[in-house]
Formats: sequence, structure tokens, C-alpha cells
Amino acid sequence: MPGGPEGETDPAAGASAVPDPAFIDPAFIDPAFIAGVAAYRRHPYRRVDPSPPPVLWRQGEMRVLDYAPGGGRPVLFVPSLVNRAYILDLMPGGDGNGGAGLSILRDLAGRGVRPLLLDWGWPGEAERGLDCAGYVTQRLEPALEAVATRCGGPVSLAGYCMGGLLALAAAGRRPELVRALVLLATPWDFAASGTGGGGAEIATLLTRILAPYTGMMALTGTVPVDALQAAFAAIDPAGIVRKFREFGAGTRDAAQAALFVAMEDWLGDGVPLAAPVAVACIRDWYGANLPMRGQWQVGGRAVRPEALAMPVLVAVPERDRIVPPASARVLAGLIPGASVLSVAGGHVGMVAGPRARALLWERLGAWLLRHG
Repeated sequence: MPGGPEGETDPAAGASAVPDPAFIDPAFIDPAFIAGVAAYRRHPYRRVDPSPPPVLWRQGEMRVLDYAPGGGRPVLFVPSLVNRAYILDLMPGGDGNGGAGLSILRDLAGRGVRPLLLDWGWPGEAERGLDCAGYVTQRLEPALEAVATRCGGPVSLAGYCMGGLLALAAAGRRPELVRALVLLATPWDFAASGTGGGGAEIATLLTRILAPYTGMMALTGTVPVDALQAAFAAIDPAGIVRKFREFGAGTRDAAQAALFVAMEDWLGDGVPLAAPVAVACIRDWYGANLPMRGQWQVGGRAVRPEALAMPVLVAVPERDRIVPPASARVLAGLIPGASVLSVAGGHVGMVAGPRARALLWERLGAWLLRHG
């Protein structure tokens, strides 16, 4: 830190800021990882949407995109607040090498479903004061009501990850607007152990990661994208090194390489998270496990899965590193008559992986046509 009036630096005080030599010693640099990152940056694939879906409805930065304006069974998809919504429409223009596109929404549109995507957009001034419950009552429910009005009656609701929790709460509060409910990789028991431990351990980890950003959160009302990236990286840091090493080895074919780039581009294309949402997630979900204890409230009412009286499908990815399968599976046991779909994939792979069509899309489409 600065010393006397001359602005000199106290060597002893600054010693702790000097990097450990091991950090900069070339012997400790992983050339395979660096080569993989360079190969990713050089790859020519970039997402192109040859037929952008029209906007059915908007409120501020939030939009509802219509992937089948001509009709079909309407289903409103609710993604997480943490990442961009287009993970559900990842490669609409194909892989750039003549390969087919990779989009669960466009695939379902071809099966007679009318997918409608809720794109949360960038959190504006109004959103920065909303917690998870506020996003349900002041954002999701108005969107659901508008979609039902435009579609002429109740619609199906499909929530992915955090979006599943929000969708479940909205379905319980506004059952007259929801024909059927789909919960994709949706957590409920936050004490369930997975990568990073159980809820208490994850709450501690997230709190430690976000601590340096508290000033920025207070100033902007959001959690910066860099902090969110650090939180996700902390789940499996060795996995990040491993995947880039493998990519740099050049063992993937053209389609696999393009998918890797598309996924990494999406992961890096984040948006800030409203600070009250982050606080609620850490404190109420991971810390206190309020959903599992029946104490998570939205609009002054506890969210009760056992009170749902509509067809419900719970899809559980068995290789999920973000939502432990046990956390999602317990939710199905609480919902009367819920159908459980076990998916042999991971959290993102189930909706946008190379085998997602066979693992999830086909079965989801069939279920929606029967119940939606």
C-alpha cells in the first residue's frame, strides 16, 4: 500500500502481493491447455440464426419469442436467470459444415409443438430490485398471462434449472393458466450432495467467491458476469482444463468441434444477475434449503409441489454436476402423479448435447402432445 507523502511503497507491505514464483515458472504452465484455448479462439464457427423467431410479447428487456407462429401446442419455456436463454436454441443455423442445426425449440416445432421462449434479457433498473419471488410475480406471471391470452387459453409451462423453480411457483399460483408443467433439471432439495458438496458447503463457497464483488453489487445492483463465471468454474475447475486440453488435441470431428465452440461461446456470453436473486439463492435455497422444508414463499404463499393438480413431467439428468439427480428426483416424489424421465446426460447436454434429440427431445415432444 502507498507509504509516505512521496507515494513510496513499503516493500514489506507489498510482499504479499508478489505472485508466487511457481505461478509464473514456465515449468508450471500447461501448454496443452493453452493450445486448446488458442484452438477454440481460432475456430471459425460462430452462431448464425437464419430465421430469427418473431417476438410475441415484451416487457422492458424481457421478450417472449415464438418458434412456431403457425400454431401447435403452446409451451412457454422458462430458462434460468443466470445464463442466456438461447441454450435452448444453440445452433439454429447448423454447424457451418452442412450439418443439421441443434435446437430443442426448433426440433419441437417440427413435432407439432409451439415453443415460446421467455428471454429474460439484461436486468434493467426495475429488475435489479427483484429477488426470485419478485421475478415470479412481476415478470413470469405477466408473461404467462399474456401468452395464455394470445394463445386462447391455458398453455404448458416448461422450466429449465432455476427456471423450473420459478415455473413451478407460477403454476401453483396461477393454475388456471397452466395446462401441464415440465421441470427440466430442476433442483428442490439443496442439501443433496453433488459436485462441490451439499447446500451448506456450496453456500459457503459462493459467499466466498462473491465477497470481493460486494462493492460492485451494491453500486450496480447486480452480480457481475465475471463473478458468475468464477462461481461456475469453482464447481469443477479441473474439468475446464481437461476439456480444453482435449479440444486442443484435435480428436473431435468437424461437427463435434463446432458444438464445443458453440457451447463455450454461450458459456462466455453471460448477463449480470440481479443482486437480490443471488442473495436469495445463496441464503434461502443453498443455505436454508427453504424449498425442501416447505418454507420458500412467493407472494406471501409457500410453494407447495404437493398441491399441483395438473400433468407434470420431471426430467432428471443422471450425470448432472450442477443439480444433483437426488435434488431433482425428490421433487417428482412430492408431486401427485408426476411422470419421471431419467436422462442419461448432463445438465446442459440433456438440452443441447449431441445425443439430446434421442435422450430428451423426442420423448419430451411426445409427452407434450399427449398432455399439453
